[in-house]
Amino acid sequence: MENQLIQIYLFVCQIYDTCSDTCFQRMSNNNEPLFTDQELIAIWFFAHLNGLSQKKQMHTFIKNYWSAWFPRFPAYQTFVHRLNLLEPSFQTFGKVLLKSLNPQPEAGIDRIVDSLPVMLAQHGHSYSARVAREVANAGFCAAKKTRFHGVRLHCLAAGQIGRLPKPVHLWLREASAHDSKALENQQLQLPNVTLFGDLAYPTRQIIAFLREQNTKLVTPVKKPKGKELSETQRHYNRLVSKFRQPIESLFNWIIEKTNIQRASKVRSTAALLIHCWGKLAFAFFLLVFYY
Repeated sequence: MENQLIQIYLFVCQIYDTCSDTCFQRMSNNNEPLFTDQELIAIWFFAHLNGLSQKKQMHTFIKNYWSAWFPRFPAYQTFVHRLNLLEPSFQTFGKVLLKSLNPQPEAGIDRIVDSLPVMLAQHGHSYSARVAREVANAGFCAAKKTRFHGVRLHCLAAGQIGRLPKPVHLWLREASAHDSKALENQQLQLPNVTLFGDLAYPTRQIIAFLREQNTKLVTPVKKPKGKELSETQRHYNRLVSKFRQPIESLFNWIIEKTNIQRASKVRSTAALLIHCWGKLAFAFFLLVFYY
């Protein structure tokens, strides 16, 4: 485990050395703290790699077993406060790792788009939830038939035969934002590909925008009101579902490795953003170095 921690720390320092301008910038007199941001991020990756996804678990783990390696390790409140400042840094790490997964855009490879709810509160609690109201609100997850308060993680991924799809572009929107609006607002460039999505995406605006890029949108056939789908239509929907399944597998893998979907312990907007971008950065770290 010592070698693992050393390798993670060296990786973190390398990113800071090359991308420091887009990481969190300290403008105060305490711009060089004794316990560094590099150590914080290394602890985040190291703890997640050892199955610890909550900040309290991370702090206890380092304090009890690795304190000799971090002689300036702060108290829990300071540890949490410092982590919650590092959204720009985790976004930088995510971008660097994502670029490693996708060094060059691949034309002609199928794309898949979908969203994953990140839930601060569920069911009846979602009506009274007030956490992170600057970026989160109440919405409904049709797949889980659940009302929740939180955000949606939207992902555009490139298909790979026999493997998890590669994330190409990710963004966050409030829970109430419809998937079609979230995709429209991104104005993604998707020339000459086939894009697979669910019934949320085939709007007039999206179809027209994709047609301009010579891109075809493939979605299931919607069941007519008061009627049943034909056998041909059911077979077509099963085929579309088969092509869309990899992104569901990707989401399930991210949830398994990071516990990103459950954010009930988050208590602020900054903590929610760290919860999302920090866990995504770790997921990309796994994809680059362990898969």
